[in-house]
Amino acid sequence: MEKLILVKYGELTTKKDNRNYFINALVKTIENKLNNINYRIEKDYYRMFIYADDVDMVLPKIQGIFGIHELVIAYKIINNDISNICESVCNILNDVTFNSFKIETNRSDKKYPIRSNDISRMVGAHVLKNFNSVKVDVHNPDVLMNVEIRREAVYLYYEKYSGMKGYPVGTMGKALLMLSGGIDSVVAGYLTMKRGVCLDFLYFESIPHTSIEARNKVISLANLLYNYGNMGKLYVVNFTKIQEYIYKNMKSEYLITFMRRMMYRIAEDIAKKTHSIAIVNGENIGQVASQTLTSIHVVNEVTNYPIIRPLATYEKLEIIDVAKKIGSYDISILPYEDCCTVFVPKHPVINPKLDLIYEEEKNFDFNLIDEALNNIMVITIPTIQKTNNEYL
Repeated sequence: MEKLILVKYGELTTKKDNRNYFINALVKTIENKLNNINYRIEKDYYRMFIYADDVDMVLPKIQGIFGIHELVIAYKIINNDISNICESVCNILNDVTFNSFKIETNRSDKKYPIRSNDISRMVGAHVLKNFNSVKVDVHNPDVLMNVEIRREAVYLYYEKYSGMKGYPVGTMGKALLMLSGGIDSVVAGYLTMKRGVCLDFLYFESIPHTSIEARNKVISLANLLYNYGNMGKLYVVNFTKIQEYIYKNMKSEYLITFMRRMMYRIAEDIAKKTHSIAIVNGENIGQVASQTLTSIHVVNEVTNYPIIRPLATYEKLEIIDVAKKIGSYDISILPYEDCCTVFVPKHPVINPKLDLIYEEEKNFDFNLIDEALNNIMVITIPTIQKTNNEYL
């Protein structure tokens, strides 16, 4: 028997004529994760097979890859004689502690002379004969042994691990994520990546009103998303002069609205220059004053770029659950303010009027936008961490 990892594609199988494109993208992502391991990959239209000197080392490295429905530790046997299948199953189960079991057979090779149900019965009878005090349980077995009969070989497995599902990152193009450092935006990025989108990141800082620690928190979140297969750059925009100008010269209850409109102008310019085809953010309908439908409409009005809001209908507790699942929550709650939390008015408008905004923005110094765009800091992700608070 040869031990290997069997990869099940899941949603990739719905792509029909484009399936090979998605499969090849998944292979490339896996290869990037396994660059220090001796392995080989075989693939076909329905399954992928990963062989390695140490299969147990491979598994944790690829569990965080989007595009995989399920991962299976499998055992391959070439001799498909039923007696050899029975013996091989018992050899595998010798290393397993169990009181009940079930045999489930999938006979994709229809030329195999024994039907699936008969194979399951014959293998099950052999297990009962060779193991004392075990029983068959078809509803809730301790071990569910799968027998997969294919033309080239037979695959036996009982260890299954749920994959990340979705599509391989990059198969659906590139977008620019507005990454604030809070809980929501990184979760929005994660969910967008799950749909096959590769991300660059945009962070607005307002030093000295925000800190270097706040920037490093965002770098940590971008590095975290790299672990899920993303390859991108972080664009850090100095937003201080713009934010101070808005605070001193524009209608106070509209501060957040003006700030968000300026951010979207900058985001659109960066998205065009970096060939992103959409902008992503963590906005959620009604969560704060700037996220009413009226406010979202008014802010959106400054750009023709598609804005993706994966969290639009999520409750906060649902977002927190995802953040904890992906490992971003503890980073996001570090007590370093971002520029969206400074200069917040006491009574922000929830139904801003476009006519008023047009009138106010006539006097805005748009040279500040150009200055910010001409002084962007670009950080390649992943970074190399020097200390707990500094990055190369």
